[in-house]
Amino acid sequence: MRHSEPHPAPKGELIQQIIPLPQDTNANGDIYAGWLVNHMDLAASNMAHRISSGRTATVAIESMEFISPVRLGARVAFYGQLMDIGRSSMKVKIEVWTRDDNSNHPRKVTEALFVSVAIDKQGRIREVPDQPI
Repeated sequence: MRHSEPHPAPKGELIQQIIPLPQDTNANGDIYAGWLVNHMDLAASNMAHRISSGRTATVAIESMEFISPVRLGARVAFYGQLMDIGRSSMKVKIEVWTRDDNSNHPRKVTEALFVSVAIDKQGRIREVPDQPI
């Protein structure tokens, strides 16, 4: 992923921020990819829940790209953007950006496209309510 802008910025809305703890890292001090995917799924689910006005389930991660490692102590921010909405499904792009004590500029570290479906109380697929345009 290459940025042509001098100071690239996140796309979408800020959904959550967190600072990883030492137990979230490997022996080199880098955050585990699984930790990032877990929090990205939570962010995508949060946005899908709000859009669908209820329960959702993640059914796929269509694409994922790890751009740069995340070091211990970095503030990690998760941004979400609705990319597509169907009768019962939503595609939410999650971008992960970090900012650490060594830099004043945010740094994009990964992104993924999550697909969620709206489900009812019995776990059956349901329609997503009409969204205002």
